Amino acid sequence: MTFFENTNHAELSEIGEFGLIDLIDKSFEIKHKETNKGIGDDAAVVDFGGKKTLITTDILTEGVHFHLSYSPLKHLGYKAVAVNLSDICAMNGTPKQITVGIALSSKFSMDAIEELMLGMKLACEKYNIDLIGGDTTSSAAGLFISITAIGSAKDSDITYRSGAKKGDLICVSGDLGGAYAGLLVLERERIVFEANPNEQIDLTPYDYIVQRQLKPEPRTDIVELLQKNKIKPTSMIDISDGLASEIKHICKQSELGCRIMEDKIPIDLQTENILKELNIAPTTGALNGGEDYELLFTVKQSDYEKIKDLTEVSIIGYMTEKEEGIYLITTDNKVIEIQAQGWDGLKKEVESSEL
Repeated sequence: MTFFENTNHAELSEIGEFGLIDLIDKSFEIKHKETNKGIGDDAAVVDFGGKKTLITTDILTEGVHFHLSYSPLKHLGYKAVAVNLSDICAMNGTPKQITVGIALSSKFSMDAIEELMLGMKLACEKYNIDLIGGDTTSSAAGLFISITAIGSAKDSDITYRSGAKKGDLICVSGDLGGAYAGLLVLERERIVFEANPNEQIDLTPYDYIVQRQLKPEPRTDIVELLQKNKIKPTSMIDISDGLASEIKHICKQSELGCRIMEDKIPIDLQTENILKELNIAPTTGALNGGEDYELLFTVKQSDYEKIKDLTEVSIIGYMTEKEEGIYLITTDNKVIEIQAQGWDGLKKEVESSEL
């Protein structure tokens, strides 16, 4: 008997990380009544009485998720915390604690470790987070950071990917594609610097998109804004792998289709200009870039009047019957099927996904 059924001895690169997650999910049985939600959303949900506890873990790996040639350690520490808090926000919850695991090689000095931890501390202070434990160990090569974030929410407030209904409005916070554009600029400048270390690199013209890549912010403010305006999302997910990948997750979990309006997708002017300069359509960057850590969510049509004028929130489409498919309506009214071309670490891409 094999552990994974029906894989037909496929290669890991064929299955991909989402396929692997599905296999793991099917292979482990939930045994405790306190486990309300396991694999399959932005965070697990555990009920110990009273408010529900939300738990999520992310790993950042040197050479896969970041390059130290352009990722300052202080920024990296901040980002490692921020991306985990984002998953708690995506459940409509409040992040409260983290644990930190670090594996690092002897090439790192105490000054370097101090910079990394200072970045984590800055994120904890900004978002009122307690660091309550973790582990440190050696690494044969490179730096690995694993952070578990813990949060809470009332049972009635928790939002899953599976709650969307036909006709619900699709909304997104902030703007999209900026982190991807920032990564492209940083990679371009890294290549230039490696070819000529004496070359003076000026990233000032790209300040916004570089910040989006190196120091993302979890949208705790959006969770608070929705609660203040008495808006309960019907489904929600954070945008770590690109808009296309995330809306497909919501559609799959909710067993629905959707229509996304290209002209409604929010894209910052600096992002648009840089992507065009690099011969990439801005919509492509927004759909497939990833690492924006904005919130993608659906709301009932009856909440339209409450949400239409909220700053930092854009209505970009609506949910349909599953049989109607997952499509983008372009600015010239063409109907194009949305294909998720975002990150997949196990298919030789450079990102990971939550279990």
